[in-house]
Amino acid sequence: MEPIKLYDAEYKFASLIWEHEPINSTELVKLSKTKLGWKKSTTYTVLRKLCERGILHNEDATVTSIVKKADAQKYESQMVVEKAFDGSLPQFLTAFLGGKKLTEREVEELKRIIEEAKE
Repeated sequence: MEPIKLYDAEYKFASLIWEHEPINSTELVKLSKTKLGWKKSTTYTVLRKLCERGILHNEDATVTSIVKKADAQKYESQMVVEKAFDGSLPQFLTAFLGGKKLTEREVEELKRIIEEAKE
């Protein structure tokens, strides 16, 4: 998988775009000020950088995503499992649940996901 590393501020910014795309860049500046407290220059700087990295696209003052939210989430979650748990999904789940009890619905959903992921 291609690296889709987004730092926290970049992820919050991309989330605004994922939620509102396609969005006019002027509207994006207003939204960034309201939601993130950013100045116009900060918005355009981060937008430019994410466009250069192939994550976003800005054409004719319309901003859209190239990388979709689900793909960014998938990449980030895989990196957490790799880095903190040596790639072990069972170790990750054990740590994540930390003794938490699952509902019957959650158990059934996890079983379904595991069945679909089997080779």
